[in-house]
Amino acid sequence: MGVDSLTRATFVRHGQSTGNAGQPTRDLVAMPLTPLGVAQARQVAAGWTGEPTHIVSSPFLRARQTAEPSCVRFPGVPMAIWPIHEFTYLCPARWADTTRTQRRPAVEAYWQLGDPAHVDGEGAESFSQVLRRAEQALARLAALPEDAEVFLFSHGQFMQAVRLAVERPADTDDDRMARFWPFDQRSPVLNCQKLVLGRAQGAWRVLGDELLMPPEMPLTMEPRAASARGTGTGGRHGPG
Repeated sequence: MGVDSLTRATFVRHGQSTGNAGQPTRDLVAMPLTPLGVAQARQVAAGWTGEPTHIVSSPFLRARQTAEPSCVRFPGVPMAIWPIHEFTYLCPARWADTTRTQRRPAVEAYWQLGDPAHVDGEGAESFSQVLRRAEQALARLAALPEDAEVFLFSHGQFMQAVRLAVERPADTDDDRMARFWPFDQRSPVLNCQKLVLGRAQGAWRVLGDELLMPPEMPLTMEPRAASARGTGTGGRHGPG
């Protein structure tokens, strides 16, 4: 099978959300885009160079709002909702109306625990569970026709889980969890960044990453992330 007949899946992180902009977060599902996020979503839609065969979105509002301009551009392609929503590892009820900075100590404690089976409370999921969701999304994509071109509007940490599932399929969940947080701190997925995958001969591979130009500018940036990327989010302190 030649390169032109690859199954291609392009994951797109949502545009800037109110949580990304530093506002308190009450509802992880209904968190909307900021005006900048809406503009980023329009820029993504205008930048596609080909027409998809499928458009998929997370059920979370910020992902659906990011997908909307692309759906308008390709009106003949219906949008499907798949469970490709963000990894929520902190119990939402305990952290309602808090900012990323306020959640930071709990986030660091979660990753220091390093237990892929740990569930923080009602409404949270374990690291193993998000890995299974990533693997299930890849299996669902693999069942599409060979020449499928799929645009998927998702979230940063879920996209990192997809990358791990593709690049390190033989690793244990413990090994992947040990790699995940340091990698996500060094190389966070920016708003509207793309992760492009291709499937041929029964295997997925990462074809590349594409940044939205100009990239998002963070409100705050930790030195370790700044030195690694130049621009970035400095790590998400909660919803992505």
